[in-house]
Amino acid sequence: MLNKVWAAMIAVSVFCALATGRMQQLSEAVLAGAGNAVQLIFGMMGMMCAWTGLMKIADAGGLTAILSRLLAPVLRRLFPAYPPESPAAKAICMNITANLLGLGNAATPMGLAAMKEMAAQNRGSHVADNSMVMFVVLNTASLQLIPTFMGTLRAQYGSAAPFDILPAVWMVSAIALVAGLLAAKLLEGCSIG
Repeated sequence: MLNKVWAAMIAVSVFCALATGRMQQLSEAVLAGAGNAVQLIFGMMGMMCAWTGLMKIADAGGLTAILSRLLAPVLRRLFPAYPPESPAAKAICMNITANLLGLGNAATPMGLAAMKEMAAQNRGSHVADNSMVMFVVLNTASLQLIPTFMGTLRAQYGSAAPFDILPAVWMVSAIALVAGLLAAKLLEGCSIG
């Protein structure tokens, strides 16, 4: 579906450029955009490698076990089906930690691992259980204490104070998290179809 949307956007752009006689500007914009995308990727790559490596070191050094114990009361309420020492709870904890640090891309593999563990305990069902839905909501509306990705992006584009967005990020993240958790709890057990 997304390929069709992109193809339609490209076709409309080319048609408009032809109709207005601006093919030269379109060509220049395409080349400039491609160059900017490559620069952005290389700028983000260093940050992603560093934080992903640090998360692996934290896991190997036992920091995730400490965080699991600290987050256990909250996780026990949100995910009552998984004991704090289970692989699913550990993966959920790692995902939450990465999201707290604003490392959405580093959190993705941990989120996939958590979902895989939860799916294994869901006994092969192709329907998400309440814990899986709660995890998706928690992961999507993640609370970010340090918006690392956004700060790096703002710094790369010349912001003098890339982390001056912290209060806004905290407020919006908290509101989204509370709204998402309330909606998931209120709709728990409802089925569609």
